[in-house]
Amino acid sequence: MIAAKKSVSMWTAAVLLLVQSLIAPVQRGIFAEDTPHRVESRLRMHQVHTGESIDVAYKVGDQYLSSSLDLLNHFLRDYRTGDDAAYDPREFDLLHALMITLNRPDGLIDIICGYRTPATNQALRNRAPVTGVSENSFHMASKAIDISVPGVSTERLRDAALSLGMGGVGYYPSSHFVHVDVGPVRTWSFGVPSGRVRHRRRR
Repeated sequence: MIAAKKSVSMWTAAVLLLVQSLIAPVQRGIFAEDTPHRVESRLRMHQVHTGESIDVAYKVGDQYLSSSLDLLNHFLRDYRTGDDAAYDPREFDLLHALMITLNRPDGLIDIICGYRTPATNQALRNRAPVTGVSENSFHMASKAIDISVPGVSTERLRDAALSLGMGGVGYYPSSHFVHVDVGPVRTWSFGVPSGRVRHRRRR
């Protein structure tokens, strides 16, 4: 009788092991789908006016890294006054997506202009009768950056930014930069070879 119970117990254990071996791969697949793939999002940038550079992972998976955002906010400060502001992190996502679109995920972005104080914005507007600087610039809201990418033409950079549909794109071929912001989707040009000025939106 004892031998029979022992045999049944061993058989039960064997069945349980078999069942576990069959369902384990399924469980792993389910758990893998439920676990977010924690990809690191990184930006490499150079500020052309200050000579400063930064190479920072600002997000892991869907989680923004607050310490990295602080570094980026300071890096993108109004270099004329030293004032910085908290950037909309979607702007960093836009830059990251733009570099991937250009097949340069580890490429360098030259920063022409980041945050602007209202005083700086007005001073830029006062330089000439027509400057391409908006009175209600998204730069003052920390939602815009003027950029160029070494080795990438201004036209190609504009087209890549437009393909994303993530916000406003301004084309400044004479100054060799593109404005990108996370405001409404729209586009304009300033300083095109024909002299035609289409900028009437927020920059």
